[in-house]
Amino acid sequence: MHAYLTFPAIDPVAFAIGPFAVRWYALAYIVGLVGGWQLAARLARRGYGGIRPIDVDDFLTWATLGVILGGRIGYVLFYNLEFYIEHPLAALEVWKGGMSFHGGFLGVVVAVLLFCRHRGLNPFVLGDICVTVAPIGLFFGRIANFVNGELFGRIAPDARFAMVFPNGGPLPRHPSQLYQAGMEGILLFLLLVAAWKLGGGRRPSLQFGLFLAGYGCARIVGEIFRQPDTQIGYLWGGITMGQLLSVPMVLIGVGLVARALKRPPLPEPS
Repeated sequence: MHAYLTFPAIDPVAFAIGPFAVRWYALAYIVGLVGGWQLAARLARRGYGGIRPIDVDDFLTWATLGVILGGRIGYVLFYNLEFYIEHPLAALEVWKGGMSFHGGFLGVVVAVLLFCRHRGLNPFVLGDICVTVAPIGLFFGRIANFVNGELFGRIAPDARFAMVFPNGGPLPRHPSQLYQAGMEGILLFLLLVAAWKLGGGRRPSLQFGLFLAGYGCARIVGEIFRQPDTQIGYLWGGITMGQLLSVPMVLIGVGLVARALKRPPLPEPS
């Protein structure tokens, strides 16, 4: 008989002070933003394209708003629009979950464009810094998904790492959150850091393009193991919404990498 892994019963609430409860999911966002901010400030010390650590510090609030507003709006539009049309006030109940990476990403892109326009900075250079540290948040976000027992994988009775999730029925499933944490978090982070060390920071849009293509590929592969959202299911030909939204990311990412490699690198700051 195949032995399945035991799902660790971790309380989604990290700690509570009276009626105020702090969930692991909220801590994942905080750690991702703060950790990304610290590393981004370190990358900005090189001063490529005129971006300085003070600019990264000031952009943190913009990035936070972009992630939260974009992530929520994206989820409403891409994953459950019919429900929110009937219950519009429910869109404000962010504490009940429901965030979209693709929406959050677009929210940060808008924040970068507005911030750089306000400061007179190159949005591609700031964008390159932001995406280089973004996998930190992606990793902790997927770990929080696993702790919550949500966004679990497809039924896989013969998979070596299969486990029975509390809300996934009696059959064992892929722990796809962990697969995605490894691909979207660890592997993508190593790729972007290696590219930066090899001079990616001096080629505006290179890091951005690598992130788009890398995340898009990781998400497309991860969705093969992940159970599609109940309210959407499978789309045409068995693809999922996550895969559909990731295809343009890959195409745009490849185009941005090609663009960056054709242009001369930025000079080293004096």
